[in-house]
Amino acid sequence: MNLKDRILAFAELDEHLSFINFQAKQKISIERFKNVIQQASLNNDWFTPESVNFSIKSIVENLTENQLNKWLSKYPELENYNSCKNVAVIMAGNIPLVGFHDLLSILITGHKAIVKLSSKDDVLLKGITELLININPEFKDYIHFADERLKDFDAVIATGSNNSAQYFEYYFGKYPNIIRKNRNSVAVLTGKETEKELKLLADDIFQYFGLGCRNVSKIYIPDNLDLDRLFKAVYHYREVINHNKYANNYTYNRSVYMMNKIHFFENGFLILKEDMGMSSPISVVFYERYKNLDTVKQRLNIDKEQIQCVVSNVKELPQQVNFGEAQKPRLWDYADNVDTLEFLLSL
Repeated sequence: MNLKDRILAFAELDEHLSFINFQAKQKISIERFKNVIQQASLNNDWFTPESVNFSIKSIVENLTENQLNKWLSKYPELENYNSCKNVAVIMAGNIPLVGFHDLLSILITGHKAIVKLSSKDDVLLKGITELLININPEFKDYIHFADERLKDFDAVIATGSNNSAQYFEYYFGKYPNIIRKNRNSVAVLTGKETEKELKLLADDIFQYFGLGCRNVSKIYIPDNLDLDRLFKAVYHYREVINHNKYANNYTYNRSVYMMNKIHFFENGFLILKEDMGMSSPISVVFYERYKNLDTVKQRLNIDKEQIQCVVSNVKELPQQVNFGEAQKPRLWDYADNVDTLEFLLSL
């Protein structure tokens, strides 16, 4: 396969995943993939059909031929790149299809992927690769799912917790690698936000139940901002408390704070706790008040290795994204700000 063939295959995959414009011969594979979505939801209570479909929709918005070409135009060397390495990719399972971008990056550069799936998300990517192979059977030789220990690889991309990252560095440090650790996303409010912007912030907080590294877990707010504005803005997410696992986390965290006489605010489905930390538990968002925005900028620069993105209308902040856009990264919005394609093209 040449680069054009790979681009066209992924662009056609985009049409398949949108479940429209497919020919009669493709109906069986599409129906099978719909069954895969149902199975993923049964296997992992966090992977509700709504969450899985949102993840697929995000992929669909990125995989058009125009978007792929826009992304790849930044790498003119790719046109004549003909190296083919075995790249092991260890995927996280915190949100549906979180490892898809790594697989796309490996395959679009012409490398072979040896995929180690998380037990929390072990059916969706297999379903997508089945669609891809139906589109272009040559991909069958480029994708291998490893059930046992990884072997026969030339480079590694691994995503996990801070603890697992230590393990990855120990075992894979001698190979070219990208090793990702825990990161969190924050929001910076100025008090001038519109109600629409604050409602969009609710998406950044609650999408995937707050399990993603791009979910807002900490908010910096000016001294004079009334927290009731936040509670009113997120009220349309009140049904989240009907999700059993989320409700269990909410009840547990609320009980712990109450027993320890820790001050917090709540609205029946979200807890706001004043805290200097970045990583808040599920159902909790930390907040920190500030007097001067410059101090927040300094803090964000100091903590930049812990931050995935910053949701704000203050454009000059590092890794800034607009309200409602945290869980809609583009192809060139690399995790941990590490250029995956640049890494792969160096192999």
